[in-house]
Amino acid sequence: MTPIRSDAFVFLGATGDLAYKQIFPALQGLIRDEGFNLPIIGVAKAGWTLDQLKARAKDSLEHHGGIDQPAFDTLMSLLHYVDGDYADCTTFDRLRIELGHAERPLHYLAIPPSLFSLVAENLAKTGCANNARVVVEKPFGRDLASAKELGRTLQKYFPEENIFRIDHYLGKEPVQNILYTRFANPIFEPIWNREHIRCIQITMAEDFGVQDRGKFYDEVGALLDVVQNHMLQVVANLTMDPPTGEEHDAMRDRKSEVLRCVRPLRVEDVVRGQYDGYRKVPGVAPGSPVETFVAVKLEIESWRWAGVPIYVRAGKLMPVTCTEAFVEFKRPPRETFGELVPNPSAHMRIRLNPDMTIGLGVRVKTPGERMVGRDVELEMHRGGTDDMPPYERLLGDASRGNSEQFARQDLIEAQWRIVEPILNNVTPFYPYAPGTWGPEETHQLIGNDGPWIDPVLTEEKKS
Repeated sequence: MTPIRSDAFVFLGATGDLAYKQIFPALQGLIRDEGFNLPIIGVAKAGWTLDQLKARAKDSLEHHGGIDQPAFDTLMSLLHYVDGDYADCTTFDRLRIELGHAERPLHYLAIPPSLFSLVAENLAKTGCANNARVVVEKPFGRDLASAKELGRTLQKYFPEENIFRIDHYLGKEPVQNILYTRFANPIFEPIWNREHIRCIQITMAEDFGVQDRGKFYDEVGALLDVVQNHMLQVVANLTMDPPTGEEHDAMRDRKSEVLRCVRPLRVEDVVRGQYDGYRKVPGVAPGSPVETFVAVKLEIESWRWAGVPIYVRAGKLMPVTCTEAFVEFKRPPRETFGELVPNPSAHMRIRLNPDMTIGLGVRVKTPGERMVGRDVELEMHRGGTDDMPPYERLLGDASRGNSEQFARQDLIEAQWRIVEPILNNVTPFYPYAPGTWGPEETHQLIGNDGPWIDPVLTEEKKS
């Protein structure tokens, strides 16, 4: 049965940074592109009026994508505002009044996770949670125990099928393209297994530091900021079995299955690094042991992937900003022409940013009498300028009840189970110079499965 669309959109934290940078631009885009025509109700404790919220929305759009006048005018006509304390039940009584005849609202909790329980309870007490959907932002807990507790809290007031755990990374077009490329092209699936793949590398490099996020970053580090969530989702997209059926849960079932097969990380599977100068960033503790770089070795204990190592690394102040997966295929047991061919010669490269690229590594004969060749890469390149922004895509999906690109509770728990043994800085960190590929110890981690394949950008792609 096709889910019924929500008939109102409520976002708590309406005066906050997330609403300013992401939600207002997403709402304008939904109005422009999909005819989104629901009552939109902002809730916050700011002492504001509706006119002030409208001014904030205008300023947001002027700085994040520009104003589309017809869509903006519609947004202004749909916008309502409730000002009040989240701990005060009368705030939610007034929200219920603003909802009017709406019977299936979508509540976006753009607020700290520490407030989720309080807000969910008050939504339920005032009838605002009846037949409602709820969207929550990561982090989904701090470890496995807290993730389970958060799940129990939300499920107390909302059924699991109405809980949408948003990770904007899943809404990115290139991330979705991994699945499409794998399953839409029949040449790949027969060789997408341990018989033909030697190893997989995934790199998420950023050429900038933590900037003004020092206090936040010092509480999470690279492991929890991007590896435990974004990178494990990329791993799942690369390694999951084909979904069966067309239901939204079919895709999530397969992702959950493969992540449950990933062996929990051990100390010897991890190398942490910290760039020189990190401790001088405002908000960072003077003797902080938090990593700005992490590399891990994953193993999937399944028939398809047994014996295929998966290496993931992510770091700040790398030589380039780029995220890509590099799938290295096995060489034949005997080289027909007696050449010494490097292991990475036959490969598939899937770049997620700054552009969307799929490259296939092949060998071609060099001109002349001898049967010798060279490595080349056949490349399909497409820029992402016309892609739908992730928040616009995901909020539209949530309002339609399409949960495919949202994390389910069992997926969250599977991700935490993988990283649980190495939380709390249980391994040492190694310093590295800004502009390098992290500490030298990462070469020991990859060992004979290497070398690391460093992303290379042309000047055109850098710009």
